[in-house]
Amino acid sequence: MLTRRSMLRAGAATGVLAAVPASLVVGGRSGTARAAESPFSVPLKVITPLKPARLAGHDFYRLTTREADVTLLPGTRTRIRSFNGAMSPLIVARRGRPVVIEQVNSLDVPFAMHLHGGHTPESSDGHPKNAVQPGERRVFRYPNEQRAATLWIHDHSHHSHAENIYRGLAATYLLTDDVEEGLPLPKGQYDVTLQLRDAKFGADGTLEWDLHDFEGRHTLLVNGSPRPYFEVAARKYRLRLVNTSNERPFLLQLGDGEEFTHIGTDGGLLPAPVPTRMLQLWPGERHEIVVDFGRYGVGRKLVLTNTYPYEGEAPEVMRFDVVRTAADPSGVPDALRPVPDLGTSSVEREFTLSFNPRTGEHLINDKPFDIDRVDIRPRLDATETWKITNADTQFGIPHSLHPHLDAFRILDRNGKPPAAGEAGLKDTVTVMAGESARIQLKFTDHEGLYMYHCHMLGHLQMGMMGQMHITR
Repeated sequence: MLTRRSMLRAGAATGVLAAVPASLVVGGRSGTARAAESPFSVPLKVITPLKPARLAGHDFYRLTTREADVTLLPGTRTRIRSFNGAMSPLIVARRGRPVVIEQVNSLDVPFAMHLHGGHTPESSDGHPKNAVQPGERRVFRYPNEQRAATLWIHDHSHHSHAENIYRGLAATYLLTDDVEEGLPLPKGQYDVTLQLRDAKFGADGTLEWDLHDFEGRHTLLVNGSPRPYFEVAARKYRLRLVNTSNERPFLLQLGDGEEFTHIGTDGGLLPAPVPTRMLQLWPGERHEIVVDFGRYGVGRKLVLTNTYPYEGEAPEVMRFDVVRTAADPSGVPDALRPVPDLGTSSVEREFTLSFNPRTGEHLINDKPFDIDRVDIRPRLDATETWKITNADTQFGIPHSLHPHLDAFRILDRNGKPPAAGEAGLKDTVTVMAGESARIQLKFTDHEGLYMYHCHMLGHLQMGMMGQMHITR
């Protein structure tokens, strides 16, 4: 069983896997799901982007965080925490055109809206000190000055965030630009967002919540549907994979190990496409792939499986059914998008991530989060190198680090270059127990108080977060 103590001793790479221990690769069903959760009984919900009010110089949305009753499992109704009453909404934005969101909190808990991966001013970053209290509202301004990327919106209220996200409060935010749109990648209806997460349901369809019971969440949801099927044309699709789980990783395999093309990660497109047969997706991460269903022909069915199933659950994530022909002018070019040169690092920092079994706290440099303490003081436009070490060798716990404001480059893992799937810009890096990674980053444009933290949300809630005050 994968537990908090023995969880996921995987290979060194977190993008395209270099190796996976045989003990974690499961070839078939490892348990029996409830009948209502049998795989491929419901269609995938393809998310339609929300329509903004197009005002002078910006797009405007109103997002109301509130409870809603929706159908997740067939034949039942489930109360979720939602944006505007829906599960997994989608916003599409364009570089150079700002988005303004008025968030109205109709929940009975605080909500601090964070655009994960967003290059945003402090006032709109979703710091816990700026949480919107029940019955209140706040305006968030996203300048959209960064490169095209798949981002997402979630809560950062600290004490409520893990449950809010678990109960459904996660939206995808696609940022496009001229460079990306100029490439012949699949577009329109063939560019599909897949928001992956897990859940635990009671017999009546109720979502059951326990911060520590991550291995008990045996139902996998894709865009809010349990292990759905998706009818596709025999042509190429761009699939944007977003892991909104609290703590679950996915090690994804298509069919019997079919090859697909990895084209992007957290910070947008990779420098070059990477053919692969397996992809690892950790909480908070996004990966983009192109799958050519034209090579299989009408009538073929391909199952996307998670080869990290917990004990007692099915490995199936979803199924693709090739049902029709279609013209396909798309392609994957040999070069996608160069990684920007961040310059030479003038500052080096070290971060040790650990668990304290005596207190139950998860720590960064032996300290739990303190909202009244500033931990580091980076300077704008100064390139830094951060070494991240996971010291949890006793318990085998993986940790990650997500700095707010700007994306980074992974320089190395355990002194070795990162895998090709990590050659682009990232904003979340997972480090296995006893291992280390070095990243290079440079904070630009915005001064103020920002966070860095583990994106295993239970670890974050139990203290694995620090604060940085960025100045000129």
